[in-house]
Amino acid sequence: MSSILSQKLKVALIQLAGSKPDKSANLQRAAKFIEKALIDQPDTKIVVLPECFNSPYAVDKFREYSEIITPDSMSIKFLSNLASKFNIYLIGGSIPELDPSTDKIYNTSIVFDNRGKLIGTHRKAHLFDVDIPNGITFKESETLSSGDNATTLDTKFGKIGLGICYDMRFPELAMLSARKGAFAMIYPSAFNTVTGPMHWHLLARSRAVDNQIYTMLCSPARDNNSSYKAYGHSLVVNPRGDIIAEAGEGEEIIYAELDPNEIDTFRQGVPVTKQRRFDIYPDVNK
Repeated sequence: MSSILSQKLKVALIQLAGSKPDKSANLQRAAKFIEKALIDQPDTKIVVLPECFNSPYAVDKFREYSEIITPDSMSIKFLSNLASKFNIYLIGGSIPELDPSTDKIYNTSIVFDNRGKLIGTHRKAHLFDVDIPNGITFKESETLSSGDNATTLDTKFGKIGLGICYDMRFPELAMLSARKGAFAMIYPSAFNTVTGPMHWHLLARSRAVDNQIYTMLCSPARDNNSSYKAYGHSLVVNPRGDIIAEAGEGEEIIYAELDPNEIDTFRQGVPVTKQRRFDIYPDVNK
C-alpha cells in the first residue's frame, strides 16, 4: 500500500502566550520559540503556531492589526525568513488579513515551505458567532468576513488540509482534504475555557477517526488576565483517534512523530476508505 505520507515526520506545535498589543514583540516571541523547538528537536520538519498569534483575539482589534498579504508585509516577511532559516514548513497560525479590493478583514492562516515561499493561505470559513447561556458570547462576524474555500496544500511529505478553530466543528472540510489524499488536518485554534472542556478533544479525535488521518490543534496558552481565555491543550491525534501529544495550559512546545505506517495499518484493518456507500449518500469530494 502506497502511503499518503512519504516518510516519518517530526512536528512541533508551539503554544504561545496570548498575544500582546505589540505585534513586533509577538513575532519575536514566536521566533524565540521556533528556534527553541529546532534546538531541542533538530529533526523537526513542520512547525505550527496558534490562531491569531500576532494579534489580540478581540473583535475590536482585528482591523487595527490586519495586514495585506504581500511578500513585504510585516508578518509574511518575518515568517518567511524563519521558515527558510530553519529549513521548516511553517504553519503561521493565523493573522488578521486585510483584502484591499474589498476592505474586508479575514482570519487567515499562512503557510510557508522550507525555502520561505508562501505556498498557501486559508481564510477561516466558519466564523465563531456563539451565544452560550451562562457561558460565552462572541461574534467574529462583527468585524471579520468568512472565507469561501476549502484548503488542501502540497508539501514534499504529502498533502495537508487546513482549517481554523471553529472550522473544526464542520467535518466537511476535513473530509474534502482527506479525500484528496491529505495525511493531516491542521487547525490553529483558540477554543476558550467554556467550549474547550466540552468539545476540544472530542472534535480533534472525531476528525482523525472520521478520515483516518492525523489531526493537529495548536492553541494559544491561557492568559487569565485576558478578556478571552484560551483553553490551551494543543494536541496531536493519530489516525486511530489516540492523543499522542498534548500540552497543558501554559506556554509550551509539544512534539510528535507522524508515521505513515500508522495510517496504512489502520486503514487496512478498518477499510472505511473502500467501504463508503456513495450509492446511498453523496461524495462531498465530487
